[in-house]
Amino acid sequence: MTKRILAEALGALLLTAGVIGSGIMAERLAGGNAALALLANTAATVAVLATLIATLGPISGAHFNPVISAVALYQGQIDAKTAAAYSMTQCAACCAGAALANTMFELPPVQLSTHMRSGGAQWLSEFVATAGLVLVAFRSPSVDVAAWRVSLWIGAAYWFTASTSFANPAITLGRSLSDTFAGIRPADAPGFIGAQVAGAIAGVVLLRALAARATETRVT
Repeated sequence: MTKRILAEALGALLLTAGVIGSGIMAERLAGGNAALALLANTAATVAVLATLIATLGPISGAHFNPVISAVALYQGQIDAKTAAAYSMTQCAACCAGAALANTMFELPPVQLSTHMRSGGAQWLSEFVATAGLVLVAFRSPSVDVAAWRVSLWIGAAYWFTASTSFANPAITLGRSLSDTFAGIRPADAPGFIGAQVAGAIAGVVLLRALAARATETRVT
């Protein structure tokens, strides 16, 4: 258990530092070109997420996300004690990752974000991004496959969703502590988290529906 918690902590911390740090660097170098900054932020996020899943997945499953741990609990892959420990660790580590990224770029370790992200389009985007994440993650047959499938889903969702695809309550909390390109106002975080939870439930429904269809096809 200690190794699994350490893996989740390390993964969540480095993922958040990667997302926020690359956002800071991208914004500084893009010269005001928001599309270029988002492209650089996306590329770094895809790379760090794929690497962390492949590296730490064999140890903890590489959840780095409370909704993934909750679905794993529902699917019987982990027990309630593990799910609770994972979720608390992920939230704490994502906040620490934000502080790390801020510090690396000579910013105050904690600075509440003023980046407004609210409204129906943003919430719908988080719903879709999280539902897709659950579907892709739990339909992956192995950690190695999940590493590229999940990272590519998140990378694509950066661009086709209005919210740039947080899809993770823990990283939403972390990003609220950085007043930078990747940040979100603390006041807007609950709306995102609610949409993410709803999206995770929708993802479970899709998993069950597709599993039933797969069984039906095999029988036929």
